[in-house]
Amino acid sequence: MWTLLMGRMAKSQSVWKWQSLWKWESVWKLQRALLTVGVLMAAVLSARTALHRQAAIARRRIGKPLGEDAIDADRIWQRSLEGTPIELLLLGDSIAAGLGAHRRKDTLGGRLAKALASQMQRPVRLTTAAVVGSESSQLGVQLDGLADGYVADVAVIIVGGNDITHRIPVTISAGHLAGALERLHIRGTRVVVGTCPDLGALRPVPQPLRILGSRLSRQLAAEQAAVARRAGAHAVSLRHTVGQFFISEPDEMFSLDRFHPSALGYRRTADALLPAVATAVAERQAAVEAATHEVTSPAVTEQNESA
Repeated sequence: MWTLLMGRMAKSQSVWKWQSLWKWESVWKLQRALLTVGVLMAAVLSARTALHRQAAIARRRIGKPLGEDAIDADRIWQRSLEGTPIELLLLGDSIAAGLGAHRRKDTLGGRLAKALASQMQRPVRLTTAAVVGSESSQLGVQLDGLADGYVADVAVIIVGGNDITHRIPVTISAGHLAGALERLHIRGTRVVVGTCPDLGALRPVPQPLRILGSRLSRQLAAEQAAVARRAGAHAVSLRHTVGQFFISEPDEMFSLDRFHPSALGYRRTADALLPAVATAVAERQAAVEAATHEVTSPAVTEQNESA
């Protein structure tokens, strides 16, 4: 009996021992998990603080030596050419507005209008609704500000840089672009989207913020291209067509603030956009001619039948 009792007590102590060990092991694992979470949170907060500090450094380096108003280049370009002027509309941010150019012929709109007129052998009326500092959310406001009844033959949209610097989610930025494309499509305007430039080319922006900006701007550019294709618009990758020039020739391609394009930067950007813009104008002309033919055909048929 005594032996049986001692055996049960030993067994009970053994169970209690294992239960205690399991309990302390669970507590230790929980403490280790909490410590890991704490370290990760501290790292995230530290990284965020560092990025905010680097953003402040970049803003101080860049400043606003160019002001916030681009040169007004709106006019009829190559007026001496025959034919009805092609209506060219520019929407978006400071690049579309031409900030950094010192002469109106050196703005993106001026460069595009002059080159398009020469290629199409028709005058071009430039209308710039782009506003310095705009995000994608302002595209709708820019369209609202156009004159009643105004319909462009082709619109060029360049936007996205400010979305990245203001940390706007890519999906939201792309949604605003899609809304603008839909409105332009309803008007019958053909559209060319110059996708978000690679912010990794901005040397005043310190690392690792520049790497992060490059990655986010590439993601936005890819989404903008996809949105444009779905809407039937033309997408031109500014990173692929002119981005390397801004990296290899920064002194020539950037203006005084080392953030916006110089006259040469705008010229090369316009050269990259021109083929798509000319194609879009040709598509618009074909659509107008087809619509005119559909309207006049019944009348011609009825006249022939009467004869």
